[in-house]
Amino acid sequence: MTRILAINGSPRKRGNTETVLDAFLRGAESAGAEISKITLVDIDHKNCRGCNACHKKGVCILTDDLTPIFEEVMSSDILVLASPIYSMTVTAEMKSFIDRGQFLWAQKFVTKTLSFSPEHLANHIGVYLGTSGQDILHIFDGAFPVVCAFFNDAGFSYTENVLFPGMDQHGGVKGWPESVAKAESEGRRIAGLLNSS
Repeated sequence: MTRILAINGSPRKRGNTETVLDAFLRGAESAGAEISKITLVDIDHKNCRGCNACHKKGVCILTDDLTPIFEEVMSSDILVLASPIYSMTVTAEMKSFIDRGQFLWAQKFVTKTLSFSPEHLANHIGVYLGTSGQDILHIFDGAFPVVCAFFNDAGFSYTENVLFPGMDQHGGVKGWPESVAKAESEGRRIAGLLNSS
């Protein structure tokens, strides 16, 4: 069974991002996937200190509620990073999570203790699910390289974006039910990419 882990980076409970994310997960579950969601605002954790201790042994010296979540990430088949656009990129919550993943980068490029085969990458999919208030050209461009960096370090092929620009003009998901339908359809489709392989 395909295991999907969703990391919700929105600080707003039951807002636009969480609503379409939940729809995505419903669609994935209907396609036979095992789903799990973590909301970062509920997690008690510290920010990366930039101490570079992980460059020595590839291990983060911080231990908190975020520590076991990275184990869940590495045991998932599909990883969904969900974040609205705040100040032209992902939220502070999502950025803090990604920064804490620096130890994975250290394992890959410094200690050389982590690598991913082409077969692994072909069977591990990274998905960015994004929402934005504005509907302007390149609104998500600041988020793409941030999530891409984490997917690369954690061994996921970043192949999928599920994007919902212009939430303001629609009045959010309540005024844009098509966004929920699209999210559910995309969840079903993306879960099927591995279930059918």
